[in-house]
Amino acid sequence: MIKRIIDVSEKAYLHIKNKQLLIDRDGETVGQIPVEDLGVVILQHPAIVISQAAIIACQQQGVVIVFCDACHIPYSILLPLSDGHTLHTKIMREQIAISQPTKKRLWQQIIQQKINQQCYTLKIFNKTSTPLDRLVKQVKTGDSGNHEAQAAQKYWLLLMGGEFRRDRDAGGINALLNYGYAIVRAMVARAIVGSGLHPSIGLHHRNQYNGLCLADDLMEPFRPWVDRIVYRIVRQQKTLVINQETKTMLLQLLSQNVHWGDRTMPLMVASHYLVANLKQAFSDRKVKLDYPQWIEAGS
Repeated sequence: MIKRIIDVSEKAYLHIKNKQLLIDRDGETVGQIPVEDLGVVILQHPAIVISQAAIIACQQQGVVIVFCDACHIPYSILLPLSDGHTLHTKIMREQIAISQPTKKRLWQQIIQQKINQQCYTLKIFNKTSTPLDRLVKQVKTGDSGNHEAQAAQKYWLLLMGGEFRRDRDAGGINALLNYGYAIVRAMVARAIVGSGLHPSIGLHHRNQYNGLCLADDLMEPFRPWVDRIVYRIVRQQKTLVINQETKTMLLQLLSQNVHWGDRTMPLMVASHYLVANLKQAFSDRKVKLDYPQWIEAGS
């Protein structure tokens, strides 16, 4: 079943009644959704109030709750941990025991996937990808040569032009990118917790203050997918702010159909297959970390 994504951007009171999430405004119920149908709940407005019962009901169903800051950028994510998977403790012990060579091997594959996706993004918009094509073949275990950074430097220049600078604290294009990345991060984190893995135990990212290191690792190849949507927003000359229109365009990525092997499914569903693939790759060197494939419109 495809889980729903709801974005609450106005003052509201969220509470539970008969296993339904109710959204009230000025004392009147304006929305009602079965909790079991939810995948992600995004809370945008600073005056939103959500009851403890609603939070617990969402967590019991594996729903990700995303809290946004004053700039409408997702700031924190609430995830179930102890009940995310029936074998959570056993799986987490196995995750902690993963060897450093295995982590480096998987990080190499992730960076190769990311650069390949950057190349594909450039090709979609009829831009040269030759400088990045060369870099993919040079990525070593653990990306010891930091080819990720080298590719990023070339990629943004080729995609957005010489005047663009990637700045996580800037507005405009950067704010749209930040919003899109945060939504994908929440999706990946949800899949990780549902598999019994712990999102804070990463392969490459290891900031002690980051509770989603593994999500940050796994989402890297999806970043160019967000870039494609933002670049289309730029080309359509839409206002480069986070509003209802641009949020809708970015949120649609989670429900977009993708190829997984010989099957077609929404990206949110494919993310669970990706994490299952990761768990296999932990213990079997022959298993390669495969990512869903983008389906271009008209293909």
